[in-house]
Amino acid sequence: MLLIVDDDIAVRTSLTLLLKKEGFAVKGVTSPEETMEILQTETPELILLDLNFSIETSGKEGMQLLQRIKKVCPAVPVILITGWGTIDLAVKGMKEGAIDFITKPWQNDYLLQSIRTILNLAQQVPRSASRRKLEQQYHFENIVGQDPKLLDILETVGRVAPTDAAVLITGESGTGKELIAEAIHLNSKRKSRQFVKVNLGGISSTLFESELFGHVRGAFTDAKTDRIGRFEMAHKGSVFLDEIGELDLSSQVKLLRVLQERTFEPLGSSKSRTVDVRVICATNRNLEEMVALGTFREDLYYRINLITVKLPALRERPDDIPLLSAFFVNNLKTIYQRPDLHLSAAAMKWLKTLHLQGNIRQLKNLVERTVLLSGKDELDIADFQKNLNSGPQMAAHRNLPEVGTITLEEMEFQMITKAMQFHQNKVSKVARSLGITRFALYRRLEKYGIAYDSEEA
Repeated sequence: MLLIVDDDIAVRTSLTLLLKKEGFAVKGVTSPEETMEILQTETPELILLDLNFSIETSGKEGMQLLQRIKKVCPAVPVILITGWGTIDLAVKGMKEGAIDFITKPWQNDYLLQSIRTILNLAQQVPRSASRRKLEQQYHFENIVGQDPKLLDILETVGRVAPTDAAVLITGESGTGKELIAEAIHLNSKRKSRQFVKVNLGGISSTLFESELFGHVRGAFTDAKTDRIGRFEMAHKGSVFLDEIGELDLSSQVKLLRVLQERTFEPLGSSKSRTVDVRVICATNRNLEEMVALGTFREDLYYRINLITVKLPALRERPDDIPLLSAFFVNNLKTIYQRPDLHLSAAAMKWLKTLHLQGNIRQLKNLVERTVLLSGKDELDIADFQKNLNSGPQMAAHRNLPEVGTITLEEMEFQMITKAMQFHQNKVSKVARSLGITRFALYRRLEKYGIAYDSEEA
């Protein structure tokens, strides 16, 4: 049974008709008192809770009722009903235990999608998983490893994937966040549709709307034709928003609107378009800290992380390093036509001891660099040591300043300035040497006021 708590008869009637049509058993109540009476005798599967029960619109009554509900039925999921102007209040409600919020007027399809997602997640019981069992149930062919931490993550991914839950993937750079996002899509009901990847760190704030929502001809000087944005490309599929922590506040507002209302307007158009996408986000930044500092919107944070998947650093699962190394070598056998290529037993053991700051990405680069520079079919410790010591990460580690003597921004500014001087302001070469996209470099050049030749792009 779903319980609707709202003093507005029009809202209750509308929701009741909608939910009964979809096969749900529904009850409606008008006040906190009626709600608590129902909870004494019945336990709903889910509660839809309005935040206001009187002329006053502070939401105080709704928040108090939410606290009472959570004391009596802590496991029952609660979706808050709010107006756009009181989203800040809804965010406070999520801190008190609500699982989601919808704004008035709501979209029926989105509301039903949210309800089904939450109910499906609540009904699923975690199971102890082995790699073999996981492979029998799900598609994880591109994810290598047997560490218990990784298996727990894959089991979570398998359970969450069939739902439409928003997933936030966190972890250090190079831990495989994009692979996990792809696995979520491939194991979902949307797998036959588009999986659209968007690197938000590589999109400047001026291009954000055009890239994500598209534009119509004449929207700006170079808009010669209409262009479909990434969200529209991902319609009925999944969109992967990588580096979401890099978004500026104005872009965060625009993104939140789309995630909340499931509608958008292409740049230069006044006609709204509806989109149905599953949103998967990733970041290597601490969004909770950014929320506390005011650099990331709290309401957007709660909108994107119904489920959070935190990927462990490679140093936290060292037994997977030999497996990954062997996987990379097997791929390189074909690419470089060296069928006898293999790792020595000693090299396999030695690789486990490495502290790889760049995680899987750094390991992959190390293996490929060693394969390219070694003429032998058997790769030994010495072959890897030569290339590890010459790697950029090891060199950087030797030259790092003492902790507390310089801020991260100052260090970034110095590195970009040094790279620009070394490569004579050639943006493409600077971006490659820093391991970022040109768009990401342009954003940083603008941020620090570093001059560059725009024609070189």
